[in-house]
Amino acid sequence: VQLVESGGGLVQPGGSLNLSCAASGRPIKLYNMGWFRQAPGKEREYVAGISRTGTSSFYLDSVKGRFAVKKNNADDTVHLQMNSLKPEDTAVYSCAASGNSWFAITGEADFGAWGRGTQVTVSA
Repeated sequence: VQLVESGGGLVQPGGSLNLSCAASGRPIKLYNMGWFRQAPGKEREYVAGISRTGTSSFYLDSVKGRFAVKKNNADDTVHLQMNSLKPEDTAVYSCAASGNSWFAITGEADFGAWGRGTQVTVSA
């Protein structure tokens, strides 16, 4: 499966962005999907995830209540709605696909396909 992200950009603190991830090659209904981010000089973080059917989700504690992940198996897209953005949310955001069991996923090692990422900058 090939993944391409879009929707990043520059936003002021408190603002919102909606990231999209478009899949091709294989349908995303076969995969659990995740969003990761990496800021300069920091390790990659598992920000949000959603199961194959969309019935289960995961959020990093620091984004709970602000971010929401949605999966549309009909058009092979995954979205990350980000609200109340903070400067510390600045990073390159990437989507990824995992063929592992949802309950076995713990982090990036469980994801085998990755997009190139999209830059999100939160700054006044």
